[in-house]
Amino acid sequence: MSEFNLQVQENSERLDRYLSQELPDLSRSRIQQLIEQGQVQINGKVCASKKVNVKAGDRIILDIPAAQPLELQAEDIALDILYEDDQLIILNKPAGLVVHPAPGHPDGTLVNALLAHCPNLPGIGGVQRPGIVHRLDKDTTGAIAIAKTDIAYQHLQAQLQAKTARREYLGVVYGAPKVESGVIDLPIGRHRQDRKKMAVVPIEEGGRNAITHWQIQERLGNYTLIHFQLETGRTHQIRVHSAKIGHPIVGDPIYASGRSIGVNLPGQALHAWRLKLQHPLSGNLIEVTATPPQTFLTLLEVLRRRAAI
Repeated sequence: MSEFNLQVQENSERLDRYLSQELPDLSRSRIQQLIEQGQVQINGKVCASKKVNVKAGDRIILDIPAAQPLELQAEDIALDILYEDDQLIILNKPAGLVVHPAPGHPDGTLVNALLAHCPNLPGIGGVQRPGIVHRLDKDTTGAIAIAKTDIAYQHLQAQLQAKTARREYLGVVYGAPKVESGVIDLPIGRHRQDRKKMAVVPIEEGGRNAITHWQIQERLGNYTLIHFQLETGRTHQIRVHSAKIGHPIVGDPIYASGRSIGVNLPGQALHAWRLKLQHPLSGNLIEVTATPPQTFLTLLEVLRRRAAI
């Protein structure tokens, strides 16, 4: 358990705001949670209200209980680390690695691997766990950012919501678009018949706003290498949008089923290529580029040879 002793120097504002200013390593939501749990005392009395105004001379004690272990096993799974410090870690995720435990995938996930890699993880919300800020599908490869602390988690989530974080993908699609670039602005929601799939669904029927920018990188005969940039981050967004405009991602088992390319792929040819974001504490720009897996590069080589014939 950690204990902080503070003395208010001048009449200030409500308790949670004061503490968030004095203890910048704790997120506002975490401070509010600690107040509600009775971990804050003002002048020797427990205060469970975040709205109480503090005044000059008040003595405040904040106790932070040790983070509770997550009920998951740490597993020694190799990680391709692109960037790491005490606030966050950015990885190049391989195909086949599920990000978070779920029914059907109770272990062997990225979270299990991170628990082993970061044995002294400060955690999120009082639990020793990594903060999954955004996800990649099981067979989508590439750059993924994970927060180690509350403050990093809140900051990175805010960047995604404000659309200041930039996520760029490379994908190989079937067919050859007639134009060089475009924007797909179509809402996405659960498929009405198949709950495991996503689909273009009107907003009034439960769909959520989804915007994908795309630009051709290379024409490969009847296939195309496309650079995608996400403005929003809906489940399966690029895969659903690409299929909807008639150019599904090569190897996609859900949205391009029935199509064959004659190249053995572990899943869809979609790779989170570049990630740009602000460091949650320093504000410095972090930019990482994730090298595509060999299967993706081999696919491009095969398609280039075919296109040259």
